[in-house]
Amino acid sequence: MNVIFVDSFSGDELLQIVTHDVAGMLVAAQGESVTFPVGHFKYEFHNLDFYEDNGQIRQELVIYVKKL
Repeated sequence: MNVIFVDSFSGDELLQIVTHDVAGMLVAAQGESVTFPVGHFKYEFHNLDFYEDNGQIRQELVIYVKKL
């Protein structure tokens, strides 16, 4: 599944990855902080989005974080 990290203040996409361990990724993101090349962030909330791609319904986990 696609997992996307988004800065909740600016709306900028920080990272997009594909993983089979969605639960593990979500638990890790909810820890003390998440570090990206552009700085340290803290988990705020997440959303499971569904979209259509070439006639198929797909899903992605969007994790919103705020800069520390």
